Amino acid sequence: MKTQQFFTLKEVQLNNNCPECYSNEGLELTFKQRLVENLFYKAITQDTIYEMHCNTCDTDIFPVRWTDDIEQVVDYQKRAVTPKSKSLKLKKAGWVFIIVDVLLFVIVMLFVTGVLSI
Repeated sequence: MKTQQFFTLKEVQLNNNCPECYSNEGLELTFKQRLVENLFYKAITQDTIYEMHCNTCDTDIFPVRWTDDIEQVVDYQKRAVTPKSKSLKLKKAGWVFIIVDVLLFVIVMLFVTGVLSI
């Protein structure tokens, strides 16, 4: 089973007015990066997402509600954030699968070439 999770790269407090409650103290922009995990490996991808939340009125602020000022700040923050590099880490099941496949391949090749016989 393949699961996709996100981990937080960066959280930024914004001084812009919230489009819902008009407070300048509660806006928070969060950047997240995708982490994919299954039975054989765990990988960090280059996919990043961002979410905006107002802590004052406790609402999620979607891009449709953003003002021009908020969009400019978000664009600046997008350029400023540096995602972690892509990586792949094999789990024990992945290593076992690779080793068993290599051993089977070697045994088949030894039978085909006539080095081993039954």
